[in-house]
Formats: sequence, structure tokens, C-alpha cells
Amino acid sequence: MRHLFHDQLESVFSDLAGICEQVEVAVREATRALLTGDAELAEQVISGDAAIDRARDEVEESAFLLLSLQAPVAGDLRTVVAALRMVSELERMGDLSVHVAKIARLRVPGIAVPDEARPTIEQMATVAEDMVERVAQIITRRDVAAAIALGRADEEMDRLRRRSFTELLADDWQHGVEAAVDIALLGRYYERIADHAVSVAHRVVFVVTGDHPVATG
Repeated sequence: MRHLFHDQLESVFSDLAGICEQVEVAVREATRALLTGDAELAEQVISGDAAIDRARDEVEESAFLLLSLQAPVAGDLRTVVAALRMVSELERMGDLSVHVAKIARLRVPGIAVPDEARPTIEQMATVAEDMVERVAQIITRRDVAAAIALGRADEEMDRLRRRSFTELLADDWQHGVEAAVDIALLGRYYERIADHAVSVAHRVVFVVTGDHPVATG
């Protein structure tokens, strides 16, 4: 019976990694839509979020069944509860990708990101996508060292966020309030994707060790 339980638990974590991979695609495609003004691609990201929501529902259902039928204790209970929290974070990351895609769609046929802000936004998007990709591997491998190291990428995201604000507040900003609001929101969306990625990674550490990582920065 316990062997079956652990097989089912492994299946839940495999599903979590799969959702993370879906989120990675959403981040990448939303960014491409944003930087190219591709309305069709933006729509695909927006409509594709329903698949992430369905996958979340399936993981939640599996986890609740494990709780109700197997009555896990100690470390097993910790793992199931962590999985429920992780899937919520992953679903939120998908939602944030949709927000990026909606800004892209809103500004078509134009492009929401002015040329001078583009390097910073591109870097933020690259960091976010990389962090999501690493989280999928962390979930699959239960890699504590990689989970803790992910915090360093989050520090880079914070640095880029500060740079973005500096650009917006510069005296030579010439793109008006509308573009400034877009850039401020985009920075917030990418920053929150990174924050959620770190939170998921930290939950993996908790599953493996029973300890919460000490927050840095």
C-alpha cells in the first residue's frame, strides 16, 4: 500500500514538472509576442492558459485523493501539502504570462516596449524563462543545491527591476505615460514570475529536508 502511495506521489510531482514546462513555453511565447507585436501569438498564450488551469485542477484532485484515501503522516503529509502549494504558484506564473501577452495584444499593431527599454525587458524575460526551466528540473530531481542557488538568479531579476525604474524616471524618457505604465507592469510581471519560481524551489527544499531555506535579499 505504501509503495502504491509513493508511486502516486511521484506521479503528482511528475505532473508538477509538466506544468512548469507549460509555464516555460507561456513565458517564452508571451515575450516573443510582446517584442514582435504578434497578436496571434499573444492570443495563443491567453487561450493556452486554460490547459495550465486544467492541469492544476488534476494535480489538486490527485493530491486531495491521496490525503483522503492514504492518510499520509509526517514527511509524506508534508510532501502532499507542499505539492498543493506548488501547483498554485505554478498556475499563478501562467497567469502572469497571460498578463504579458495581454499587454502585447493591447498595443498591436504597435509594440509595447520602446527601443530604449527593450534591452532591460529582454533580460528580465530571459532570466524569468531560465528560472522556470530550472524549477522544472529542481522538481524532477528534488535538487536542493539547485533550488537554493536559484535565489541568485532572483537577485539578478531584482537588479534589472531597479534598472527599469531608473530608465522610466530618467529625464530623457520620451515615450509618455502609457508606455511607462506598460513597462512598469511588465517589470512587475516578470519579477513576480521569478518570485514564484523561488518559492516553488524553496518548497522542494522543504519536501526533501523538512527545513525552510533562509531567504536571501
